Amino acid sequence: MTKPALLALAAVGPALLAGATLAAHAQDEAGPGLPPFEASPVADLKEPWAMTFLPDGRLLVTEKAGTLHVVTQEGDVSEAIPGTPEVDYGGQGGLGDVVLAPDFAESGMVYLTYAEAGEDDTRGAAMGRGRLDLEDMRLEGFETIWRQNPKVTGRGHYGHRIAFSPDGQYLFLTSGERQKFDPAQDLSTNLGGILRLNPDGTPAEGNPWAEEGSPADERWTMGNRNPLGIAFAPDGTLWEHEMGPKGGDEFQLVEEGANYGYPIVSNGDHYDGREIPDHDTQPRFRAPEESWNPVISPAGMIIYSGEAFPDWQGDALIGGLSSQALVIATRECPDRGREVCEETRYDMGARVREVEQGPDGTVWVLEDGKTDDAGRLLHLTPRG
Repeated sequence: MTKPALLALAAVGPALLAGATLAAHAQDEAGPGLPPFEASPVADLKEPWAMTFLPDGRLLVTEKAGTLHVVTQEGDVSEAIPGTPEVDYGGQGGLGDVVLAPDFAESGMVYLTYAEAGEDDTRGAAMGRGRLDLEDMRLEGFETIWRQNPKVTGRGHYGHRIAFSPDGQYLFLTSGERQKFDPAQDLSTNLGGILRLNPDGTPAEGNPWAEEGSPADERWTMGNRNPLGIAFAPDGTLWEHEMGPKGGDEFQLVEEGANYGYPIVSNGDHYDGREIPDHDTQPRFRAPEESWNPVISPAGMIIYSGEAFPDWQGDALIGGLSSQALVIATRECPDRGREVCEETRYDMGARVREVEQGPDGTVWVLEDGKTDDAGRLLHLTPRG
């Protein structure tokens, strides 16, 4: 029977979700232990990071070293599309998310995020947009319209995932705290939170800390560590997941003005062994709906709304890096004493960087191939 969608989840109250990983074994009509899908390799890529579907059914795919490709559903990969920005490649940095403008059919505008070099060995996430010419296969007039402030040393925790609001009026952007901890609680930075911007990259009017001036006027939330997935549910609620420290990966509703607590509270601890108090020690911070310890290392995410996999409707499909899994989070978990939980995870045998829903409701997955400078595009179709 089809599960209820993730509707009315804004009513879910903050709750401490202690860290036991709930990894149910998949079963379906094809037999115990088998997933409900068949995974077919479609194309080989080099460290792919993100993808999005074009109106004609082809995909735009970014590769971390700085290249953008058009890929057909049959697996034909274009040459690198010229006109993309220069990226600071290394560590977790490089070319990141790719999203079509809501008016792409008229404007042809494409948004990209990337790691950008600064002075004195610093760098930060940036976002820009340009017009995609599919006839000449080039990106024209690319312009950077947003930057992390300030740029800092290191090559981790950029975040830089994009989600447009369903009405196309606002652009929500994740901004990691760059492994510097305190910026997530510092209104003099735009690090460590979810931002709400206009499509031109300027702060949206009415943001909760607008009176603090720039860059606090970009913030929608605070206290986020490394948010690497963000997606709207069919009811218009916004969800994100983020990598916790040593333990404590999080999946949660994005609420205006909420402070998610990092680094003051977390369901994990620092890598050097220092303890971090749990969320329930300071109820003023918003606790996650679901958390994981051991971690899953969550990457791309969708809230599924298709017909190909009816049992997934309304569920979050989350890519797992260190867990090498496709993780399904659902509302159908009353026996576990909470509103949202991990229902199932499917062992994919490789790091899952990105998940997207295709036009026909099937699911597409990017393996990022971290260890061998490789990666694959996979197509998940219902098991016959």
